[in-house]
Amino acid sequence: MHIPDGYLGPITWMALWIVMIPLWIIASRKLKKDLKTKNVPLLAMGAAFSFVIMMFNVPVLGGSTGHAVGGTLIAIVLGPWAALVAVSVALVIQALFFGDGGITAIGANCFNMGVVLPFVGYYVYRLISANADTSSSRHWIGAGIGSYIGINVAATLTGFEFGLQTILYPAVNGKFQYFMYPLSVSVPAMAFEHLLVFGFIEAIVTALVVRYLQQTDPSLLRLTERTISQDKIPAGVSV
Repeated sequence: MHIPDGYLGPITWMALWIVMIPLWIIASRKLKKDLKTKNVPLLAMGAAFSFVIMMFNVPVLGGSTGHAVGGTLIAIVLGPWAALVAVSVALVIQALFFGDGGITAIGANCFNMGVVLPFVGYYVYRLISANADTSSSRHWIGAGIGSYIGINVAATLTGFEFGLQTILYPAVNGKFQYFMYPLSVSVPAMAFEHLLVFGFIEAIVTALVVRYLQQTDPSLLRLTERTISQDKIPAGVSV
């Protein structure tokens, strides 16, 4: 799902950089306010987990590759804003040091995999697991479903960004300046491989980890719930 340099024209990649800069600022402020010192290692582990799991690029038909991301899992434990930071850090390191994803496309990749994926996945999970006891199967089922939906929405959006280039930058003398396949090709190509393969990998990994946490350290599944509860408590009231 990593977008390399040269696939997106300036209109697209600059617009997504502009979108991401304030989101990074908001995320950093939220983490500074809400993330406890003892949970900082979890954030680092989340970034490392995302980095490692995204490095396993699997070739698929059509010359593309796919991979899991782990964004929903990080969001479930630490919240979607923390997932944004963790996945963004992993993507920046991959782009700068491993050539996995383009420098100009960092904004686009972070938006797709660091914003859309964990936020969609997290809120689907919250919808399914709402008010359920920590030991309830609704947590690991919701985690699996949320992660599956999150990665597929992100993949479909990536395909849309690809195909949009043929509209923004039409062919000149039969040659396209950037991505050359229309939406009718790019969207299905990105969607089908994640619907059929990588979405299930993401869902299985996320569901298994959440199930493991339920059995070994269920308090980790209550971290984001505590943050939400604290936000609802009026100022000056202690808990």
